[in-house]
Amino acid sequence: MEGDSRRDKIIAMLNQAPEPLSGAALAKQLKVSRQVIVQDIALLRAYDKNILSTNKGYILYQPETKAVYKRTVSVMHTDGQMQDELYAIVDCGAHVLDVVVEHEVYGQITVDLFLRSRTDVDEFIEKIAKSKAQPLKTLTNGAHFHTVEADSEDVLARVERQLDARGYLQN
Repeated sequence: MEGDSRRDKIIAMLNQAPEPLSGAALAKQLKVSRQVIVQDIALLRAYDKNILSTNKGYILYQPETKAVYKRTVSVMHTDGQMQDELYAIVDCGAHVLDVVVEHEVYGQITVDLFLRSRTDVDEFIEKIAKSKAQPLKTLTNGAHFHTVEADSEDVLARVERQLDARGYLQN
């Protein structure tokens, strides 16, 4: 399969998938190496395809046709409070799109999360625990940002109130 047709197939597969698809799963189905998939994803992104790399795999991000509102929140908390912070956001009906830190040497580092529910949060927290990886916020002594998406400004305001009530929101 040539590159262009393989990339078209990747878009079709991501578009039809109910859940994120791992690079390994895409590689197996397309009978190529995982590295070829990584390169294809990079090319597709360069062609303005909005493909997110989550901790569960790749997703083709297509905002809903109704109005979507986004806000960046500045937060700080301990590792033990991470799950509570993320629950506070998804329980309000919002999605956590990413985590961002401002590193003094590397500048802005952004990682896609795309957490929509408590189940997504639990799987994310479990993956961190199993991998022994450190959360990105450890690079900045706990300070980090999340891009939060919701279907109304009211939901975003509720998110900020919840984060503030828990002492996580930074000004």
